[in-house]
Amino acid sequence: MSTMYILVAAVVIVVIMGIILGPIFARRKRSDRFHDKFGAEEYDRTVETAGNEKKAQKELNERQKHVESLNIRPLSVKERERYQVDWTTVQGKFVDQPAEATQEADHLIMEVMALRDYPVSDFDQRAADISVNYPALVTNYRAAREIAIKNKEHKADTEDLRHALIYYRSLFDELLKADTVVPEKN
Repeated sequence: MSTMYILVAAVVIVVIMGIILGPIFARRKRSDRFHDKFGAEEYDRTVETAGNEKKAQKELNERQKHVESLNIRPLSVKERERYQVDWTTVQGKFVDQPAEATQEADHLIMEVMALRDYPVSDFDQRAADISVNYPALVTNYRAAREIAIKNKEHKADTEDLRHALIYYRSLFDELLKADTVVPEKN
């Protein structure tokens, strides 16, 4: 009889531990999924601004749904080639006019995003949208934007501007990549 009580007690303890630890492991798994999808930096930044993990995860889910609802389109070959030429011009301008080149790089990013049908009127929304498809680049995009603001205030030095251009370039390259080729319109 005492063996039966020990067995029942062991089962009850295992069930209680499962009830206690199950939600903890589920929460951790959900957190890991968001880390994998959005990257640790973006996830942590969102948790910090949202106030807690649950709110952050809700916001990240909403971002993803928002981007999925957009009709993001790839660029045509001609569009891609044109913007590649525009970028080369901006990069060449950096040597003699780094402040202007950085400003033009920022505008070029917005122009390409608009052409691909991303909403571009609000920087925070652009960054949130970028975080869904380009999570590894969104932190650099935000940093480039901060440098662009410093640049407008004449507080950015050439090294800051060089970093901004590098950050913009990495996002620009990703935005120009073709997932599928869009036929040219006649």
